[in-house]
Amino acid sequence: MKRKSRLQFTEEERADPFLEKAIHKSEKMADKLDKAHANIPKKKIKVKQRTFDEATGKTKVRLHFEEVDKVKPPSKLTHIANQSPTVALQSNVHSKMSEYENDNVSVEAAHKAEQAGEFSARQVQNSYHSQKLKPYREHAKAERKSANADVDYLYKKKMQENPNATTNSISKWQQKRAIKKEYLASQGGKKTAQQTASATTSAVKKGADKVVQAVGAVLKDPKVLLIILAILLVAGLIGAMVSSVSLVFQGAISNTVSTSYTSDDAELIATNDNYTALESNLQLQINNIETDYPDYDEYRYDLDNIAHDPHQLASYLTAVFQTFTASEVQSQIEQIFNSQYTLTLIQEIEVRYRTETRTGTNTTIDDYGNIIVETYEYEVEVPYDYYILNVTLENIGIDSIANSSLSSSELEMYNVYLETSGNKPLLFGGGSSDGTPSTDLSGVVFVDGVRTGNQDIVDIALAQVGNVGGQPYWSWYGFSSRVEWCACFVSWTLNQAGYSEPKFAACQSQGVPYFSSNGRWADSSYEDIAPGDVIFFDWDGDGSANHVGIVIGTDGSRLYTVEGNSGDACKIKDYDLNSSVIMGYGLMN
Repeated sequence: MKRKSRLQFTEEERADPFLEKAIHKSEKMADKLDKAHANIPKKKIKVKQRTFDEATGKTKVRLHFEEVDKVKPPSKLTHIANQSPTVALQSNVHSKMSEYENDNVSVEAAHKAEQAGEFSARQVQNSYHSQKLKPYREHAKAERKSANADVDYLYKKKMQENPNATTNSISKWQQKRAIKKEYLASQGGKKTAQQTASATTSAVKKGADKVVQAVGAVLKDPKVLLIILAILLVAGLIGAMVSSVSLVFQGAISNTVSTSYTSDDAELIATNDNYTALESNLQLQINNIETDYPDYDEYRYDLDNIAHDPHQLASYLTAVFQTFTASEVQSQIEQIFNSQYTLTLIQEIEVRYRTETRTGTNTTIDDYGNIIVETYEYEVEVPYDYYILNVTLENIGIDSIANSSLSSSELEMYNVYLETSGNKPLLFGGGSSDGTPSTDLSGVVFVDGVRTGNQDIVDIALAQVGNVGGQPYWSWYGFSSRVEWCACFVSWTLNQAGYSEPKFAACQSQGVPYFSSNGRWADSSYEDIAPGDVIFFDWDGDGSANHVGIVIGTDGSRLYTVEGNSGDACKIKDYDLNSSVIMGYGLMN
């Protein structure tokens, strides 16, 4: 894409506060593009200039020099490929020398020195080539940024003219993409279109005579003409239908790919687990504060919840890196974590008073001259220092970090990924997409096991059936906006029944480890299931829990549960006791 000219703005547009920032950025990026273009190496070429001398009636040719950009050198990959024959030849020579060097130390030393010299020479050559490419890389980068800034302005201008044109992040993104396509066409597509039209003109002229001859032959027989017209009509209708379906299908595929997480599921889950590990360490640090800081009279806590939305984290990283592995973004998630959580410990000293009882004496002399000493007790207020440690944890959430730190284009993609959950809503154990109604428990006869369970948990869970959207569960947990809330629902229910633990928002990285580490985990073959137990599901059979609910009981062949976020609602569900989707149980009694 060759940028033709910078955008021009009217005085009225410059005075508009809504457009002011976009105009400033567009001009700033255009200035940087001009500077980058000036850094591209130049060369002078001879150019012939023909002029017509009216006096003599002759054409004169003059030579002059024009300064033009030097052609971009081959890419680094091409440069390396060009070196390959030489490197291969050197490799063969070295392999032959290696056959003899073991018997001669001096030959071996010389060979090693030669190899080191060749390697250093290649490194210098590659470095030099990379340096030659730098101005062109900087120019391409400036060109992209300038184009994006222009597109941002054009998008704002369109939104100003059509304030009701957008409804959500996806439609905004689609509109902006359409504007960018038009912009790129205006910058680089016109010339291509003209060339294409010019190239096809001669072919059309050559075929015109043959078409006229064929039409003349057909017109002599009206029946043939009608048949041909009918065939063309049917073919046109079929072609239009196929083309329409194809465009719709291609558009759906394009939108799905463009709004999906591009990293492997395993890497996304591992990244989220690494982030959860940082949160677990933070919770452990808070739990140990009174042990680590023992010399205080009082500890005062003002703590936000330690929790994050896995889809916010995945959307943030995908917007920045597109495709990544857990190890590649470890330093980045540590930066996000340090921005999300702020733990402060502030010492406060209060002067307080305590009442102390003290003993005093009165000495008197009686009438006979005897000394009489009397003791008595009295109370005094004694000041002392009272040491307080104020512990504060602030959690601003990943969404706030994204809005303050991402560029406009990255934030745009972040919102798209977040709205679609990367087209993987259940990746982090978010619930179930099941849209079927709740199971009717009428006529179900539950079978008691050895364990009595906890009916209070079941009663609280059943009272929530019919809730849609997950409030108050996710907000109680500490999230500022809706998340995949099946685990929040289970944690809320257990808390309402009097349990402070377990409290978890992620099935695989928090829920399963809690029960496992406390000796309360049972796999899917466990038979003595009791009311109130926590049940974990593995929908795709990959060994990771991606949904959780609460056991109501069993009738001997089927298992009945209450689940949050089952089609975004609290529902009663039932399963065969040997169902492959049951991963295991967290035993509550």
